[in-house]
Amino acid sequence: MTRKELADKLMDFFHNKAAETLRLKYIFSELHLTTHPLKMLCTDILADMVADDCIVEVEQNQFRLNDHGVEMTGVFHRKSNGKNFFIADEGGEQIFIAERNSAHAMNNDRVRISFYAKRKNREAEGEVLEILERANDTFVGTLEVSKSYAFLVTENRTLANDIFIPKDKLKGGKSGDKAIVKVIEWPDKAKNPIGQVLDILGKTGENNAEMHAILAEFGLPYVYPKEVEKAADKIPDEIPEEEMARREDFRKITTFTIDPKDAKDFDDALSIRPLTAGWWEVGVHIVDVTYYVKEGGLIDREGEKRATSVYLVDRTIPMLPERLSNFLCSLRPHEDKLTYSVIFEINEKGEVRKSRVGRTVTHSDRRFTYEEAQEIIESGKGDFTEEILILDKIAKALRQQRFKAGAINFDRYEVRFELDEKGKPTGVYFKESKDANKLIEEFMLLANKTVAEKVGKVPRGKKAKTFVYRIHDLPDPEKLDNLAQFIARFGYKLRTSGSKTDVSKSINHLLDDIQGKKEENLIETVSIRAMQKARYSVHNIGHYGLAFEYYTHFTSPIRRYPDMLVHRLLTRYAEGGRSVSAQKYEDLCDHSSNMEQTAAQAERASIKYKQVEFMSEHIGQIYDGVISGVTEWGLYVELNENKCEGMVPIRDLDDDFYEFDEKNYCLRGRRKKRIYSLGDAITIQVARANLEKKQLDFTLA
Repeated sequence: MTRKELADKLMDFFHNKAAETLRLKYIFSELHLTTHPLKMLCTDILADMVADDCIVEVEQNQFRLNDHGVEMTGVFHRKSNGKNFFIADEGGEQIFIAERNSAHAMNNDRVRISFYAKRKNREAEGEVLEILERANDTFVGTLEVSKSYAFLVTENRTLANDIFIPKDKLKGGKSGDKAIVKVIEWPDKAKNPIGQVLDILGKTGENNAEMHAILAEFGLPYVYPKEVEKAADKIPDEIPEEEMARREDFRKITTFTIDPKDAKDFDDALSIRPLTAGWWEVGVHIVDVTYYVKEGGLIDREGEKRATSVYLVDRTIPMLPERLSNFLCSLRPHEDKLTYSVIFEINEKGEVRKSRVGRTVTHSDRRFTYEEAQEIIESGKGDFTEEILILDKIAKALRQQRFKAGAINFDRYEVRFELDEKGKPTGVYFKESKDANKLIEEFMLLANKTVAEKVGKVPRGKKAKTFVYRIHDLPDPEKLDNLAQFIARFGYKLRTSGSKTDVSKSINHLLDDIQGKKEENLIETVSIRAMQKARYSVHNIGHYGLAFEYYTHFTSPIRRYPDMLVHRLLTRYAEGGRSVSAQKYEDLCDHSSNMEQTAAQAERASIKYKQVEFMSEHIGQIYDGVISGVTEWGLYVELNENKCEGMVPIRDLDDDFYEFDEKNYCLRGRRKKRIYSLGDAITIQVARANLEKKQLDFTLA
């Protein structure tokens, strides 16, 4: 077969299967390309077809016809460097949109574009015809006010131009104020968008203003609506006797909470009592939030919108009003509380012979901090010693079972700050997970898994009712291969094929091997990046990282909306209710997953801000660190002493011309062949701390 014949054949084949994504092996077999030379020729032609935009490579070795017409709809991505681009709804490659052709579309706007004729070996280009839907028209920044007009200067990576604000739209803002501004128009001929001030957050550099600015930047609420708080204030705190009578009574059974020392809301408690020889009844009691928060009510709608509590360095922005989270729905000691419980009959080997789920009433005998519980585990002395030691023993057995089944052991420490009364960081410390933390964690995992199995596990041939699962997909094979190549440089090995359990055991082996080594944090970070993100869905595929076939979130309804959904579905199904709409709940799952990601980004931004603020007191000082990231614009370095991260810009590596090798995570000097690789030890000096950009600049010491 000649090149032209095969090219024609391929073109016809793609047109006949226009709606499908075709794998390379499938193409070989359908076109009867059995010899090596024919397969090589086919691969070569496919590469040309991708370059000419006839087909799209959706994923490695998976192709489909690129059949877009002259006009397309999709999402516009604005970049402050002017390299704006568009991605069509049906996916495919980026299409470049020059600033002059952008119709002043903003980042993430839905737009309709017209597509220019493609020039050979040039990227695809287009022009915005219409803005269909604005994604975001509010921005956070610092006001610069002059005599007759003002500007909002943003650090937003997507906006190349400051926002012009007429004097009468300033809302009393002054130079140096942090403000939220809404873009009201962007005239065709104008270089700058025009905006009006929605809210003044305070003076730049003040802790409150900066924390509110971080929340506003991610579109998260920084104040709690008064009418929702008022609705919460109206909920009576007395529990009706008839409600108590409807529930299983655990008030006489030893029950306690174990939480961080600064916790204000206690949403889970454990109860324990001995049964027959070697068997114990352990209750995992979760506060019954949905008894107080009625579906579709004002508080519920606000909770659904927020979907999660947000944890910044110095504050919690709660999902539910404080009266619920810190009072009505907090399992405080010596108070009767309504709970939703999973009760286990379990032995010290972690074997469960029976479990049940139901609504209960409980009474906590004692509030432990993690430190107090840890002290009892280590010394064998203190309140409820026998109970805590038994629970610790069972938790260790459960943990061992999980790892045997292939759960992955990411034991990350968290960076925390000591703050003064103004919120200024005075020190950095690391929060580690000890036996007391792991004790609570194991029982929460067991409760979540059990609840998911109760609804999801049905006899063969029967269909499970719609439920909310916490799912976690297998790692991306390509990322696993990259991880294996990366760690090989440090002398470690990793299995990238075989069964699920083989791979996860190999990852655990790696995590054990790096314990205490200087590359530990780095390899953990790169390993986590190879993992998929866990999310919520009604379509259960199991949880890879925990090695559970069924898993949900049931244990934190005060701070996660999916847990409230799970509580409601459990009640509905226990009362014989019909299955709910899968599509409606999948939409709620998507929203909750997205809000969880946004909250995590805001949390990271607040940590970054505090790191930069902390290091601004240490300009000129020299530290040892490790290269934690390599990009074409410079090296990211994490300091050993306090885990603060900054960047050595490429312009400061002025002893040579450096080239970026993406595959090997390194910068390589063209002349002297000096190499800076991910994981290398390096000594730096702190050069600059830019709080606006949350950015630290280092120079090589």
